[in-house]
Amino acid sequence: MGTPEFPDLGRHCSVQHCKQIDFLPFTCDRCDLSYCLEHRSYIKHQCSKAGNNDVTVVICPLCAKGVRLIPNEDPNISWENHVNTECDPSNYDKVTKKKKCPVRRCKEVLTFSNTIKCKDCSVDYCLKHRFGLDHDCPGPKKPATTSSSFWATSLLNVASSFRENRQVARDGAGLRRSSSGSAGQMEECPQCRVKFSSVTALVEHVKKVHDRNNQSRVLKVSIDVCPKCGRGFRDPVSLVEHVEKDHGGTSKA
Repeated sequence: MGTPEFPDLGRHCSVQHCKQIDFLPFTCDRCDLSYCLEHRSYIKHQCSKAGNNDVTVVICPLCAKGVRLIPNEDPNISWENHVNTECDPSNYDKVTKKKKCPVRRCKEVLTFSNTIKCKDCSVDYCLKHRFGLDHDCPGPKKPATTSSSFWATSLLNVASSFRENRQVARDGAGLRRSSSGSAGQMEECPQCRVKFSSVTALVEHVKKVHDRNNQSRVLKVSIDVCPKCGRGFRDPVSLVEHVEKDHGGTSKA
């Protein structure tokens, strides 16, 4: 038993028909004897000092929970107490059903060592589909609108509408000023020298008063034409002054 360097290494199993040497033996906490892996439990080595320390647990097929059988009690009674008090069939799928990668056609079972949580969508994926492009990641979820952000948005909307209304009021004031300024500029008829407040009124006046069809209302005006440049003048004196000033003082062609 053991080696020259480690003479106390390993123990033989205390069961008479076994006596297997085990370098990592199990010591019974009741009888303080060494046993191999096969005979480490109270039942396997029939421990005489086990008493009530012997624990037997069976798995419930309905809820997948462990049911401890009480020593010196009928197992049927322990089972019936479990079914009537703490048995929950909805827990069966949670325990037995293995979580898989949610990507379509991926059957990889998610375990502790191959599970990656996506930082954007917060969903668990296998190592193969851990990147966003591999599992069609929809991106991070938009945060819910809080009351403070709602009030902030409302205040911004009110401020913007106030600025728009003020700009409209300024534009309206500018239009009123321009209209009042233009009212002072009178439009004058070039034929009869009558003044009008708007161009529209002047056009109507010309159509009604100076239209060619109303020969009776047309004022006859004689126009003298310069023989040099063809410019017309109503007053002959203006024509003479024009010829003397612009054409060297002669009115002949």
